[in-house]
Amino acid sequence: MRLLFIRHGDPDYKIDGLTEKGKREAQCLAKHIKDWGIDDVYVSPCGRAQRTAEYSLEVLGKEATTLKWLEEFPALFNPNIADEETKKAYPNELFKKKDSDEYHRRIVWDVMPSYYKAHPEIFDTHAFMDSDIVKYTDMPEVYERVIAGFEELLSDYGYERDGNVFKVRESNDKTVAFFCHFGLTSVLLSYLWGVSPFVPMQFLAMAPTSVTEIVTEEREKGIAIFRTLKVGDITHLTLENEQPSFSARFCERFENEDERH
Repeated sequence: MRLLFIRHGDPDYKIDGLTEKGKREAQCLAKHIKDWGIDDVYVSPCGRAQRTAEYSLEVLGKEATTLKWLEEFPALFNPNIADEETKKAYPNELFKKKDSDEYHRRIVWDVMPSYYKAHPEIFDTHAFMDSDIVKYTDMPEVYERVIAGFEELLSDYGYERDGNVFKVRESNDKTVAFFCHFGLTSVLLSYLWGVSPFVPMQFLAMAPTSVTEIVTEEREKGIAIFRTLKVGDITHLTLENEQPSFSARFCERFENEDERH
């Protein structure tokens, strides 16, 4: 079985859609996707993922199934209840709501390096769930919901989690594509790898429309693991001479003011 996680194109978050560049990226993807032998397609309900998938679905002549749990990982950090030390995990601009003393909630994975240097527990496979960051989020229930959805889908294809491996109830050679998001893909990778989700969230970058490919490996009858062949592949952009977007990345040097800080 082959899983393809495809990030949406360069996003326009204000309208939950694509920028003009994002549309070009999605078109580049559609030019090459027919060669990938895709059997089934699942899509996040978010507009930017839906718009990205439309170009490819037209080429493939397929319809997609929209899954709620494929939306961008929605867990949020609440600075209004966090202690001062944990607030340091996130950028200083903890913006206050207009005409209010409350702060806006923050996506959980945008953690500052100085914080995780002092708090390595967020990278521990088991301890991350008991970390101070997670204590001030809704991450436990959100994570459980996402993983439950993913496990149900894998079970439908014949693979059921059994500790660090998967029992193969019925193997298959299907290629399944997911049009989704960086944060969500990071969570699913962490589940398949058996690591804290903060590891891929902090140390991977997947450009818009990039493809992450995972396949089953069954060296022993009835026992499978999922192995990652590539992460964030942008060959389809390179072939079409389209430069990748900088979205999901931060400045390579602090002095680079033209790059996101």
